[in-house]
Amino acid sequence: MSQRENKYQNRGRHTRQHLHPPNFPNTDGWVKERIQARPEGAVDILLVNPPGPDRGIWIRSQHRVGRRSREGMIWPQVSLAQIAALFPDYKVALIDAIPSRMSWEAFEQLLDEKHPRYYLTQVTAPTLQNDMYGVFLAKARGAKTIAFGTHVTPMPRTTLEAFPALDFVLCGEPELTFRELVDLLETLRQSHLTTADRWAGMDTKFATRLRRLFTTTDPDWQSSWQGEVAESKESYLARIKGLVWRQGDEITINPSRPFIANLDDLPLPRHDLLPLDEYRAPLVGGPYTFVVASRGCPGQCRFCIKHLSYNNSVRFRSPEHVLAEIEELVRLGVHKIHMYTDLFTINREHVVGICEGILARQLPVKWTCNSRVDFVDAEMLQLMHRAGCWMISWGIESGAQEMLDRMRKGTTLTQVERAIRWSKEAGIMNWGYFIIGMPGETKASIRKTIDFAKRVPLDLVLFHIAAPHPGTPFFQEVVENKWFRAGTRWEEVDMDRSTVLDYPELKAEDLEWWAKRAFREWAFRPGPMLTYLKMLLGDPTLLRSALRVGLETLGWK
Repeated sequence: MSQRENKYQNRGRHTRQHLHPPNFPNTDGWVKERIQARPEGAVDILLVNPPGPDRGIWIRSQHRVGRRSREGMIWPQVSLAQIAALFPDYKVALIDAIPSRMSWEAFEQLLDEKHPRYYLTQVTAPTLQNDMYGVFLAKARGAKTIAFGTHVTPMPRTTLEAFPALDFVLCGEPELTFRELVDLLETLRQSHLTTADRWAGMDTKFATRLRRLFTTTDPDWQSSWQGEVAESKESYLARIKGLVWRQGDEITINPSRPFIANLDDLPLPRHDLLPLDEYRAPLVGGPYTFVVASRGCPGQCRFCIKHLSYNNSVRFRSPEHVLAEIEELVRLGVHKIHMYTDLFTINREHVVGICEGILARQLPVKWTCNSRVDFVDAEMLQLMHRAGCWMISWGIESGAQEMLDRMRKGTTLTQVERAIRWSKEAGIMNWGYFIIGMPGETKASIRKTIDFAKRVPLDLVLFHIAAPHPGTPFFQEVVENKWFRAGTRWEEVDMDRSTVLDYPELKAEDLEWWAKRAFREWAFRPGPMLTYLKMLLGDPTLLRSALRVGLETLGWK
């Protein structure tokens, strides 16, 4: 990891002037005034999905990549809502700036109003500079700044070195590391508190659950603030597993934190803090949100970034725990859900338990999910449809078997055709995801992918350009073979806007051209055009966004 980081540590030093508001703060007096004054609405913790570059719709997620949403989908920030649920004893606020296309000026005003002690944001490669600008604004107001996500987990040292305004990085699963860090810093800030005082005022039931979360996850865990009063702040910070922090001029990387052992011990996410009415997805036509039913995937795909957060572990919430969250969403008025997992159908018993629970409780929900083609059967798909599943996103990746083998997908084209047919027969719509530009790709293999996508009964498709994200085997292969095009910046590692790849036989411009051609060929047929028309008519709010991103995708803008 350190070798890869050193090779690319200077990429984060570029600036993007268009992101800076006109009245850029640059005086010590301004900063001092902001730090000292805490308004009436000040909060302890601010969880942030900051404005996107150019005020566009950008997708950020705890264990997935960042990208521009060319399909007009606005992703609910359930990872932030989950973290918020771990802090009932603090004043917590959540800002999701993406749905409203919030400007940086408006974001600054909110920072002034909330004036947080702790500012937490997730960071992705395509939005790195943009995300760090939000960190700078919070730091100027006196906040401790913390980042998590799929970019900083494999590159914590590089990120902290390149961005002095960032104080801490949370590697891997952020929930327990963040809770422990805030508790420690608050204990040190309020010097009159003792170790016993920290959790003494908390609801007894929640305190028991929180302690169980720490101890079952790590049997050797002891709260980082325990010890003699004379211990230094640094000695306390060094105890927090999963934390990367500054020790003077040095960056200290603590040991990794084990994965949360029992996901049922997590409290239900604070969906009430999210702008639920503003989230949108194709064909949904109204507010929706995510339910994270499990974490992890056993697949070995070389391009996949999810293993940075969970390795090859797979953990499930019990069907009862998932159903309790769905019931809470119904109470909040949300009836449209996406089962946001790395692989929803990985455990048949788990899927059946959720579906039977929805039917038994007569929960009025419609939902979507993702799947691999080798983890479904016809009977299970029929049950899923009866329980409200109406669309599945399939990671198909390629229509060339040699490419599937090269990327270690572990599936066959025969399995793809069979699964899509089963789903169609069950009454479920199919959304296919394809990747163009993995190592070994040729014009012939791209042609096979386009022809295959047109042959199978798919209702929607996305043709992504391969993106080598730090920490993946794909990234390492690109580095070793020097396939990064000259002058690459992290902001260009975006599957939808452009590519950073230059292969000997397929240059970046070739990959971009083929991605656009693939979508044109697939979309300009009667069936797909009717589907997109229904999507737009079903939700007029998508029309303007869909027209813009559609023109960009087709290369007409």
